[in-house]
Amino acid sequence: MVRTALIAATLLGLSGCVEVQQAVDDTARQTSKGVVTEVLATRFPQVPKELITPFTDCIIDNADALELRELARATVVGVDDTTAGTVRTILSRPETRTCLLAAAPAAGLTL
Repeated sequence: MVRTALIAATLLGLSGCVEVQQAVDDTARQTSKGVVTEVLATRFPQVPKELITPFTDCIIDNADALELRELARATVVGVDDTTAGTVRTILSRPETRTCLLAAAPAAGLTL
């Protein structure tokens, strides 16, 4: 009986951690969007203006936790070459490319 209660309490505690982690992840994603938009607009002039928002979404969706943290950090310290490199790394992934190719027709453009 005590063992069952301990297991239940542990599982309940872990589910709370998952919710907190998801909230942190969501906040980092929202915070990073402005940074990615700035990087695309200033460091990737070949990206059409109409595609900056869809490209930003693709980049954020394909960033890992460490990359999101780096992008969120740039909101405080400013965009630098490391930030642009992080965006470039995310852009180079096959999953990101697939997302970008799908985003262009949705915006009425072709790549």
